[in-house]
This record gives sequence, structure tokens and C-alpha cells, in this order.
Amino acid sequence: METEPQAPDAVTLRDRIAQGAVSVADVAAHYIARIEAADPEIGAFVWFDAGFVRHQAEMLDAQRRAGRPIGPLHGVPVALKDVIDTARIPTENGTAPDSGRVPDTDADLVVRLKSAGALILGKTVTCELAFMTPSATKNPHDETRTPGGSSAGSAAAVAAGMAPLTVGTQTGGSVIRPASFCGVTGFKPTFDAISTRGVLSQAPSLDTVGVFARTPREAALLCDVLFATEQGGVAVPPPGLLRCVDAGAPLPPVLAVLRPPGWDRATPETVEAMDELTTALGDQAFVIELPALFDEADAARRCINVAEMARCFHSYAKRGGLGDAVTAAIAEGDTILARDYIAALDWSGVLNALLDEVFARCDAIICPAALGPAPGRDTTGDPVFNGLWTLCGTPAVTVPVLDIDGLPLGVQLIGPRGGDARLLRTAQWLYDWIDTAKGETS
Repeated sequence: METEPQAPDAVTLRDRIAQGAVSVADVAAHYIARIEAADPEIGAFVWFDAGFVRHQAEMLDAQRRAGRPIGPLHGVPVALKDVIDTARIPTENGTAPDSGRVPDTDADLVVRLKSAGALILGKTVTCELAFMTPSATKNPHDETRTPGGSSAGSAAAVAAGMAPLTVGTQTGGSVIRPASFCGVTGFKPTFDAISTRGVLSQAPSLDTVGVFARTPREAALLCDVLFATEQGGVAVPPPGLLRCVDAGAPLPPVLAVLRPPGWDRATPETVEAMDELTTALGDQAFVIELPALFDEADAARRCINVAEMARCFHSYAKRGGLGDAVTAAIAEGDTILARDYIAALDWSGVLNALLDEVFARCDAIICPAALGPAPGRDTTGDPVFNGLWTLCGTPAVTVPVLDIDGLPLGVQLIGPRGGDARLLRTAQWLYDWIDTAKGETS
């Protein structure tokens, strides 16, 4: 399966539409054709209606012809994970009990996308209730391997060129890991940077909306629209993420190389690839070790996750019809003691205080996004390298820079809470640096 999109990158596409160099109808036709050609094999979309896409395109082109103002994503296609409510369009959360569910209203983020003029392509496959049950979606690089989860369809759609931008969610590693396995950029912003109202609530203390794109720069374009403009009821200025990325780093960034908890489970090839990257970065990288306290973070995140699942999915459990993985997690959550749950919630503040000392010395932490390339389709992969950053609420971004035996493996960059713009700028620098290095050796 060909994995590279033929259309321009999302920023160029936005500019060409705004300039009148290409119509939204032409853009829609391209992606409709691509989805119809590729998705029968990949299975990234759970709901797609070509007529619905064409109708949007006609309305958007008419808006521009009439001289009415256009939004910052006018005509740019975006696909949505099927845990995000869409008015009059099915949102079934990947589970049999929600089969046929059609919301009356849009999630907050969908309202933002429509106001910005985005072309909604369709709904992408999620694992059941955004947990870890493997989905039917295939990895565009190798159909025998998983695309990851739970944002399986969102990652695969970008990798297969069926969408330039997609939206997913992460409660453990559901954006970063699929992006790594599918060879695209995945960005999990600072916790609560994007509204989760109208998005399936699995574990509210952890649930984070994230995005997929080919490059960090394109992820910044999408997040400029999605980021909240209110915090605690107080208006805040637009984030200006793309502007920051395009400004470039004033100096080459300094990266703190980390072997995170769970490192002993990484494949030998992953260890070797990271060692080679560290050597290539030279003086721009230094190796760090986190205190032993971080080894307990995965258990704390798991405690929060299953305890809140037991609460949020109680009605599902009563109705029945859930798969084994979700059922087992809910049952585990029912056994969590209140004192253990409350103690687990305290971990984020403790760990972030320690991380602040690291971030004072570097632009970003760097480590692998996964234990290795995508494993077989009987699993969604191990999120051990991702859950720590979800617990801490720090922004993280996968950059598709490594290749192991022809399969992608992403490098994960992590920044301090609220440092999303700087992190994306650093990630784009690394993406360009690797691209240049590949060109020099080819």
C-alpha cells in the first residue's frame, strides 16, 4: 500500500484554496477518490459519505465566490475519531451498545472546526470505548501489523493519504503510539488545551484530545483552531502555534535523551537506533536519568484510568455487550480503594516538579515513542513510553524519523506543561534536520 499522500501538505493546501488556485470541490474529489481506493484494504473509516463531503465542498466554494469571509481551515479536510460527537452523523464509540447512536449536537471541537471552514471527511475507527481492544484497521505499511490504538483509524488515514489532518484522543498512549507505528506526526497537547466536551469520557483526569498530520507544522495549523480560547472562564489570546513553528528556533535546540521507565522492554533495534540518533545530535543532546520515583508512575496512571473507567462506563457495564478488555478494566476499577485513587491523583504534581528541573536545562526531552515498530494485529502495542506524559499532562509529539527494517518508529519529544508552541517548533526542527541528513546520505 502506498503511504504517501499525493496532495500538498495541509498548510500549502490551505493557502492554495484561499488564493483560489484550487477549489474545495477539487480537494474533496481527490480525497474521496483516495478513500474509495485505499480504505477497502486499510479500514480506517467507520463512517464515510462521499455525497456529504461533496455537499460541504459546494457550500464552502459558494461562500468564497460570494466574497464572504473564510476561516483559517477553509476547505482543508479533517477526519474525526469516532468518539467525538457529530450532529446527525453516527458516533458509535467503537462499541456494540452504541450501534446506531446519532448525537443531536456537535462536540466543542467540531464546532470550532466547522467555524474555521474545515471540510469534515468522516469518522475514523476507534478501539472499543477508546480502550485497548485491537480494531479491524490495518497498518498501511504492513497489513499484518497493528496501526496501534485506540486512535487506529485516525493514524492510518493520514499514513495512507486519505486525510491530511485527523483528530484522535489519548488516555494512555492512543495518539503517540499509533503515530509511531504508522509513520506520521502525532501531537498530544498539554492536558485540557483542547475541550473534551462532547468527546467520550473514559478517564476525565487523563483524557486528552490530540491530532495527527504528516509534520509538526501541520499539527500546529490544526491546533491553532482547536486550542481553547478560555481557561477557567477567562479569555486568553489565540495560541499562535503555527506562527511560532514558522519563526524557527533562534538557536539549535538542546535535547535531553531519556531511557524512560520500561526501557528494558524496548527492542534491541530501538536501543541501537536511539544510540545512533544521540551520537548524531552531538553537543545538542545529553543523556538524563529520572529519579526512581518515576518507575511507579505507570501504576499510578493505570489506577486512575481503571477507577475512572468504572465510574464513566458504569451504565455500559449494566447494559452488557462489552468486549473482554473493557469489561476486565471496569472490573479492575471497581476494586480500587478511594485512598489509592486519591493518592494516584497526587502523582502528577510531584512528577512535574521534578521534570521542571530537567526542562530548565533543555528545550525538550527525547525518547522513543514505542518499544519498537508495530507488532502484530492481536495487540495495539504497549503504551509504557507514553502513559507517564499523559499522567503528567505534559505535551508530547511523535516525529516520524526512525526506520527499522523498513518499518517506521517515531521519536517522542516532550515539553513542559503549557510549552506546546516551543515543543512543536523543536519537533519541526528535528523533522527537518533528519530530512536533510537523509538527503545528504542518499
